[in-house]
Amino acid sequence: MSVSARKIGSSDVAAGPIGLGTWAMGGWMWGGQDDARSLEAISASLDGGATLIDTAPAYGLGRAEEIVGQAVKGRRGEVLIATKCGLNWHHGKGNHFFDELGRKVHRYLGRDGILHEIDESLRRLQTDYIDLYITHWQDPTTPVAETMETLLDLKKAGKIRAIGVSNVTPEDLNAYLTVGPVDAIQERYSMLDREIERTLLPICRANNVSTLSYSSLALGLLTGRIGPERVFEGDDLRKDNPRFSVANRARVAGFAAAVEPIARKHGASVAQLVIAWTIAQPGITYALCGARDARQARENAAAGTLPLSASELTEIDRAVATHLASVDA
Repeated sequence: MSVSARKIGSSDVAAGPIGLGTWAMGGWMWGGQDDARSLEAISASLDGGATLIDTAPAYGLGRAEEIVGQAVKGRRGEVLIATKCGLNWHHGKGNHFFDELGRKVHRYLGRDGILHEIDESLRRLQTDYIDLYITHWQDPTTPVAETMETLLDLKKAGKIRAIGVSNVTPEDLNAYLTVGPVDAIQERYSMLDREIERTLLPICRANNVSTLSYSSLALGLLTGRIGPERVFEGDDLRKDNPRFSVANRARVAGFAAAVEPIARKHGASVAQLVIAWTIAQPGITYALCGARDARQARENAAAGTLPLSASELTEIDRAVATHLASVDA
């Protein structure tokens, strides 16, 4: 079955419903990562029809973008590249947000910062345009009008094709929309994180704004493959995350067992079933899924063609309510 392209907002940019997330490819906060495996994962994703690749400068201080640039060389026309701005380590403007690899990272969406960041991203990605450019985290020190007007100027200049915002409140999104059209939001959304259904998605529907869900598999928890014996090491962000408690892993295992017959009927994995459920939800245009190697990338990409009937979606919803409602945040 072929993958149907979905359009990003009012832009002329379109891609299939599965996107490859590259946070882990930057190495930071995921216990390290091998560049060769990352390159293989990107190639496998493209070969599997998942041509949307999501990255950001903050993923390893440019490392993930450089890997994406290497991987898509010679295939740029096949790929929809989404990257971000607003988290930088080049100056002290804006608010200090976190430290990464010995550098202080600030939230800053002033015009000078964005103009610097876009050129750096283009260099690392080895391209002369970005398909979807997203404000990564919002900057309370810069007026939204300044940020949005800068993005609109970049679009007029041909450096970006569509505009997105991430990690926004409804007030943030409405503020952007008063200045110009927003093509997409990128927000955390999964079976465990559905707040945007009542907060942001109504605004998106009213303004033709697409939605990219990140953490669609809840950092891997919803794959059902993280058993009680799994130990997270190094700087892996899941190491001290209460959501990955043994009790929660048992709840997810119960969910996985409940939906396994549906997955088996389709010759699919539970992870693929979760991804297919995600892109079937009203208002969710794309599901971003991380992959550490080619096998995971191929599996994620194939979920874009998994047909779930209305009755199967209802059965999955019942399993979510039964087994996942009590998963601790």
